[in-house]
Amino acid sequence: MPHTKATADSLLAANRFSRRSLLRGVGAALFPLAANWGRAAAAPSRTGKAKSVIMIFNGGAPSHLDLWDPKPNAADDIRGPFSPIKTNVTGIHISELLPRMAKRMDKVALIRSVHHQHSSHNGGMHWATVGRPYAKDSTLITPSRTDIPSFGTLIGWLAQRDGFSSGVPPYVITPFPTCDSRVYLTPGQFGGCLGARFDPYVLDDDPNAASFKVRNLALDAGLSPARFQERLGLLQELTITSPKLNSPLVAEMDVFNQQAASLLQTGKAADAFDLSKEPASVRERYGRHSWGQSHLLARRLIESGTRFVTTVNGPSITWDTHKDNFNTLKNRLVPPMEQAYCALLDDLEERGMLDSTLVVWMGEFGRTPKINADIGRDHWPGCYSVLLAGGGIRGGQLVGASDAIGAYPKERPVSPADIHATVYAALGYDAANTHFLASDGRPTPVCEGTPLSELI
Repeated sequence: MPHTKATADSLLAANRFSRRSLLRGVGAALFPLAANWGRAAAAPSRTGKAKSVIMIFNGGAPSHLDLWDPKPNAADDIRGPFSPIKTNVTGIHISELLPRMAKRMDKVALIRSVHHQHSSHNGGMHWATVGRPYAKDSTLITPSRTDIPSFGTLIGWLAQRDGFSSGVPPYVITPFPTCDSRVYLTPGQFGGCLGARFDPYVLDDDPNAASFKVRNLALDAGLSPARFQERLGLLQELTITSPKLNSPLVAEMDVFNQQAASLLQTGKAADAFDLSKEPASVRERYGRHSWGQSHLLARRLIESGTRFVTTVNGPSITWDTHKDNFNTLKNRLVPPMEQAYCALLDDLEERGMLDSTLVVWMGEFGRTPKINADIGRDHWPGCYSVLLAGGGIRGGQLVGASDAIGAYPKERPVSPADIHATVYAALGYDAANTHFLASDGRPTPVCEGTPLSELI
């Protein structure tokens, strides 16, 4: 996709959302102090079993028919070459490409009847992660401050409303945000109408790189906490006596400065992002690739107190298999994804964290039942699969069913909003009666879906 001036301008604007870009300049440590990452008024305690969420997002949209919803009795031009295999849950069969997952389906709720109506990547990503359709079904859309936020953003917002003060960002995206062709960033995954305070920390780096290190998350060795406080006090005095500049950009920078100062003071975030603290055997278990190390990083962040981590199995629309779908899945995409996903589930369980961590696996839609002339499958929002595990979700469950060729829901149609409502319910939030102010000032419920009661 060509880099036009319009898309370049969009990228420049979107770069303001990157926490890493912000923190590259923090070494001087001259930022106003924030008591925590966005203090907010406390709310009543929650009763949900889940405390945090990891969303594994397969940008580009994996084929549900070749992974989670095989159709062995369909015609040759639909079923594909992969056979279904038994799992450790009677009656649930998945693709032969997923032998590790077949041994872990008792931990997972498989929802086979998710659907919406946007067939473009960014439009589909928005509907899947925001739970609402975008104004138009298009790839050529980018974030703005009028966006309805995704549930990652909103869960970070709710955490701050509840008095979040963990010393780590409440919402993190690793390794890169969802987008089409690295040009058109998906709307909704940033703070949107809630403002810059609720932007995620975006890693913007490959955690598997030999040189990977998130810099400027702790005070320089030569700068003591007391000296840092002195500098903050001096800057505070200068800020008070300086002329006031009323602009959205200045207001955003003030928020970024406060958040950066908070991270520097605790040093907790620096430790959470430091994968060198993990034994080599653990890193190998997850896989020495970007997806594996992003999943490991997600576990470390959740362990440190982050409430929502999006780990993008990308970059960009990697799972967009219009051509050579079957070889691409078998040889390039599924092995690292399955390794990382299984390692995450096992690691969370072994550490006693799976009951309190809800793991969501999804893409923006499914792929066409009919195999095209390029031995690929095209975009298909009519029916696809989503997986939920942990966080109090009942594992070993099958929700809904697609028709004979995987084209449309046959039983128990589920919308993206219903997935979101289930996540909120697992966290203990009454989503339908919890509101934020949209850009037009209207109180808007964080979710308009209905929780899947059989899973909670």
